[in-house]
Amino acid sequence: MTLSRLVLGLCALNVALLVVGELVAGDDAAGPRAEVHVGLVFDVGGRGDKSFNDAAWRGLERARDELGVAIQAVEPGDGSDREGALRQLASRGHELVIGVGFIFSRDLDRLARALPGVAFAGIDYAPDFESRAPMPPNLLALKFREHEGSFVVGAIAGMVTKSKVVGFVGGMKIPLIRKFEAGYAAGVRHVCPDCTVLSAYAGTEPKAFSDPTMGRELADSQYGRGADIIYHASGKTGAGVFAAARERGRLAIGVDSDQFDEAPCCVLTSMVKQVDVAVVDAVRAVVEGRFVGGVRELGLAEGGVGFVADARNAHLLPADVVARARAIAADIVAGRIEVPAE
Repeated sequence: MTLSRLVLGLCALNVALLVVGELVAGDDAAGPRAEVHVGLVFDVGGRGDKSFNDAAWRGLERARDELGVAIQAVEPGDGSDREGALRQLASRGHELVIGVGFIFSRDLDRLARALPGVAFAGIDYAPDFESRAPMPPNLLALKFREHEGSFVVGAIAGMVTKSKVVGFVGGMKIPLIRKFEAGYAAGVRHVCPDCTVLSAYAGTEPKAFSDPTMGRELADSQYGRGADIIYHASGKTGAGVFAAARERGRLAIGVDSDQFDEAPCCVLTSMVKQVDVAVVDAVRAVVEGRFVGGVRELGLAEGGVGFVADARNAHLLPADVVARARAIAADIVAGRIEVPAE
């Protein structure tokens, strides 16, 4: 091959990657080919949201460091060509391709059927389509009982609030985020029956998860109506909630990851989803040759959701509140408390 043809070939590869999105990280091209290659496509908001996507990225890094796999991650430029990004990774020889977020559900289902030799996994897999056919055997649906963790942080809000008015800011108004709201509101009222819960959503399209300006407006409105604590489930939109909390000297509750660093003055706790653990477990199953498709759901009992209580937020979260919250979590696991999902 001549030098000019080689250069043209490399340019064509770069163009192909730009078509499906931005290659944000990876080590596929470096050194000899690893035994297992894992590709991941980020959700709306992308890497750096300090929440859902970053939790998935931590899991991918852990898989690389602990299991020795080669990793590659892609962030679709406008979030619209998800299937193209997933297909690009699958066509490049990745043994496992992961889509982060419910919006990948339809694309993952279609690709898993078309490419039975590739393992696929979907974080928050929640198809919005009806299919009489069973899930393809090479597709793993990783789901969480977010309403359980949200119930616990709702109880924390109900115990800490002084105004007896608390808020909830969601991203896109869909059943998945409604689970966060339903669990949270039920948890608040479990400990504070006369508390008021204000709720609002940033929109009805995926971009509602990446709109800090709207998050700020919604939080300002709720704080203005008397809320002294707001729980958000809105991805990067939550940055606006934290900004409002800082300015007004109110409290906020983070989501998916420990978001204390976003506002050390004001983040009471965070409802964490162990997305990183789910990613590592899926990769380990492929590495060990025991990957099986189907649905895997993680809640309080499995350690899939929880809340943050450590030395950093101890000045905001009293020890007696932590103790009662843990007792409530134990009651949920034992079946003594039933948590609504809608």
